[in-house]
Amino acid sequence: MDRKSHIDLFGAVALILFALNLAFNQVVIKVTGGGFSPVFSAGMRSAGAVVVLLLWMYLRGVSLQIPKAAWFGGILSGVLFAIEFLCLFIALDITTVSRASVIFYSMPVWMALIAHFVFPGEGLTRTKTAGLVMAMTGVAVALMDRDSGQASWTGDLLALSSSFLWAGIVLCVRLTPLSKVPPAQQLIFQVTISAPILLLLSPLFGPLIREPELIHYAGMAFQIIAVASLGFLAWFWLLSIYPASSVASFSFLSPVFSVILGWLLLSEDVAPSVWGALVLVAGGIYLINRRPRQPAKRRGI
Repeated sequence: MDRKSHIDLFGAVALILFALNLAFNQVVIKVTGGGFSPVFSAGMRSAGAVVVLLLWMYLRGVSLQIPKAAWFGGILSGVLFAIEFLCLFIALDITTVSRASVIFYSMPVWMALIAHFVFPGEGLTRTKTAGLVMAMTGVAVALMDRDSGQASWTGDLLALSSSFLWAGIVLCVRLTPLSKVPPAQQLIFQVTISAPILLLLSPLFGPLIREPELIHYAGMAFQIIAVASLGFLAWFWLLSIYPASSVASFSFLSPVFSVILGWLLLSEDVAPSVWGALVLVAGGIYLINRRPRQPAKRRGI
């Protein structure tokens, strides 16, 4: 498809479905934890994604040759990727999907704050600052709520750490020559490096196998194919077609869908404070990513 200057109907539907896919993945991670330990599950997901990505790259004729200049950024992003999902999978194992998702998807907030100091031309405007304050207030509300079911300080802080690490990966890609590497090669770096790290660390977090059933194997397959490999490739493909700022503006939907799906599919007890935190975080993310209005052109006389 040709490069577009705005989000059309196809792009809007695709981005909504992608946000829904990510949200459903939070539920799948939670369910899969019933059959496999969280860190082992994260490691197997990365290992499976390596196989799927290599097959996809072979069929599409995508080269595996990566410039030496990009290796440092690739290795660092892979290590951060491993730690990010170690934190997130454990968080989802010990707290609710709704709590973890509201906190985890605050990543654009921390990225906007970092960008203000690091990237010229991406400073905080009044609108972005308002969004920043809203979202940070929402995260604080979620952290302070200790009355909702399965509330865990450890889980909350791990979800917050994974959000910081996600922002770190974006920062790593943008500040190193890895930014010039095609998306598929960036992703193969992350899953290839994270897989052995997570699998080697997994015995430290208890028995690898719990009580696996068919649903747990299906959940693992979904994570490997629909999220960790082909899902993220679809995201990069959308970024290659539509403006990055417009694509990012849909990110506020992921925590919304996550809370709703946790409530509907897992019967999670979502406290009013968590719903309030969700509104603040989602609204803040929207304001941070909202495209500023262009001044109307004055007509000549």
